Amino acid sequence: MGPRAVHMKGHTWHGRPPHAPCPQWPYCRKRCSYCNFNTYVVPAVDEAAVRACLVREAQTLLRLSQVHSVTSVFFGGGTPSLASPGTVAAVLEAVAGAAHLPAGAEVTLEANPSSTSASALDGFRAAGVNRLSIGVQSLDDTELRMLGREHTAAEARKAVEAARGLFPGRTSIDLLFGLPGQSRDAWAQRLEATLRLCDDHISLYQLTLERGTALAAQVRGGALPAPPQDLLADMYQTARNVLVAAGFRHYEVSNFARKGALSTHNLSYWRAEQYIGVGPGAHGRFVLRAEGGCSREARVQTLEPVAWMREVQSQGHGTRSRAVLSPLEQLEELLTLGLRMDEGITHERWGHFSPQLSLQAVFGEPGEARALQQEGWLVLDSGGLRCPWAGLAVLDSLLPDLLWQLQRQDPEE
Repeated sequence: MGPRAVHMKGHTWHGRPPHAPCPQWPYCRKRCSYCNFNTYVVPAVDEAAVRACLVREAQTLLRLSQVHSVTSVFFGGGTPSLASPGTVAAVLEAVAGAAHLPAGAEVTLEANPSSTSASALDGFRAAGVNRLSIGVQSLDDTELRMLGREHTAAEARKAVEAARGLFPGRTSIDLLFGLPGQSRDAWAQRLEATLRLCDDHISLYQLTLERGTALAAQVRGGALPAPPQDLLADMYQTARNVLVAAGFRHYEVSNFARKGALSTHNLSYWRAEQYIGVGPGAHGRFVLRAEGGCSREARVQTLEPVAWMREVQSQGHGTRSRAVLSPLEQLEELLTLGLRMDEGITHERWGHFSPQLSLQAVFGEPGEARALQQEGWLVLDSGGLRCPWAGLAVLDSLLPDLLWQLQRQDPEE
């Protein structure tokens, strides 16, 4: 599972917007063969000490942001389902004590099938969790072994079934595609098996062979085949076809939801709203209103857990780096994240970040964006700027031209 931040929802315009905290549990029982995230496998964890630091850092950063209301909380990792329900409850209590946490706020926990017994899930629900994101990754035992996952396909099915009973309509499954040696037909079979199992939300991620991971070394050494690019594109197209036909909305590049089960927390991130990163290596974006700030900051917490805990104990938080984002940098983030969604970037949202320079002024004039619109990759209309399916499928190749056109407009002047 990948690292997450503590996220808060809101914008940089006047007033005190709601936020979405997202605490991170950095520990795993073992490192997966494809993982290069900030995770740690240790003989023992002093959970009481980590809990105290998560609580204190959340309180400190919420105070610094002067947040009044929280819209979602996301427990990421690492493997946060290895933490006890008591730790989850303590963090939620701290968030509720520092800001308003509405009864209906989305509270998500990332979980591995190997640490989601029925009793554990029941404990997390009692602690305040109301949405579960399960790292299934595959429903094939051979693929799971190659990925270095702890669980079996049978354990994954059992975990999802238990989660659906406790979190009806709020259970999400993560799947990987593009594994070495995986065929399009095998991938289609995995999808069909998932549809027989899953609830209302599926996240699909193309496997990335990260430098320094065991799986990347096996592929580079020739022990495993590298999947060709045209096959990866075909797998993505196949997934979209299968899921849309089954009633899912493809609401973000990697995410599909049915029956309106979109992730509130993730939407706040893609809409470039404010969020607080709590825990080792967490990232955040928020305005430091308690110190008189009016500009959005990018913050990164100290990576290594022991060093992070020392900093939290001494100064209340473990922020390792912080930088004020320029108006141009904020628009670049808004463009890069917003175009990942099927809704794209609305004129209103763009105007919050760029009151002087409209979407039409930047992307409606002759240039790269106009050419992309004429070719069917991009749409600019009364709803805002967005990519149709053809553009979403090749978004990474479109962004450089769009960013270049934005940079030439000098939004900071």
